[in-house]
Amino acid sequence: MKYDVIIIGGGPAAVAAGVYAARKSMKAAVIADQIGGQSVVSDGIENWIGEKLIPGSELAKKLTDHLEGYKDVIDLKIPEKVESIAKKDNDYHVITSNGEYSTKSIVLCSGGRHRRLGIVGEDQFEGKGVAFCATCDAPFFREKDVAVVGGGNSGLEAVVDLLPYVNKVYLLVRDDAPHGDPVTMKEVEESDKVEIVRHAESQEVKGDVMVEGLVYEDNETKETHELAVQGIFVEIGSVPNSEIVKDLVEINDFGEVVVDHRTNATSDAGVFAAGDVTDGPYKQNNIAVGDAIKALLSAYDYAKKK
Repeated sequence: MKYDVIIIGGGPAAVAAGVYAARKSMKAAVIADQIGGQSVVSDGIENWIGEKLIPGSELAKKLTDHLEGYKDVIDLKIPEKVESIAKKDNDYHVITSNGEYSTKSIVLCSGGRHRRLGIVGEDQFEGKGVAFCATCDAPFFREKDVAVVGGGNSGLEAVVDLLPYVNKVYLLVRDDAPHGDPVTMKEVEESDKVEIVRHAESQEVKGDVMVEGLVYEDNETKETHELAVQGIFVEIGSVPNSEIVKDLVEINDFGEVVVDHRTNATSDAGVFAAGDVTDGPYKQNNIAVGDAIKALLSAYDYAKKK
């Protein structure tokens, strides 16, 4: 069977595309490792429209229930991992861990993954004090001193997540000050548990069995310092999961899929994309959902003509 569209991803964007594909009576499949996306690990999401506060796990359940309500209309291939995509005879062949599927069009909502520091000791101590999700791991650092690397919203939110548990948080930023949502920044700056370390370039994670310290360089004075911490949270944004289409569509220098923001079309006529994998400036669930609906409707128009 040839699909009209295959939707790749399991976050809010992919679910929105799946719901709209079903309502358009398209022959469609959603392929994903799991439903929920990066937000599934969040203790509380406060900007999901229609919900004042919702845990990531509850949002994931609601997304799953909504999508499964259309399982008689569209195919849900979950869990399943997309390994590559090939274009043959003007159709797309999606190769996964379970097989190969042919489709007229693709809506890519593959999101992103945590960006790493790339410093000595980061890999060695991952899971032994180096962490990438404060909402997941904060309780493991109760009454410890920790460092958060990252001066944007991700870093600020991680500090807030850690405050109820830890003794002290060092927030390492590369510039003069952190930058992000004013409400969150105020909470961070007013806490007596937080020390902001400015002009800091992380150099090395130190320890024996577990993390014992973080070495950083002051990018103004070029002096090296070491913080005695038992935990390090890396919060420096995400890397787009665009590898599977890198030979198919235009990718910018940041690894993001370049799209027409009116239609969410890529440089290849039958591939559309939405969410964190794209060059959209705002990486937000609500925006990703709207863009995914645009992408799906564009794919619908494209598939009708084939």
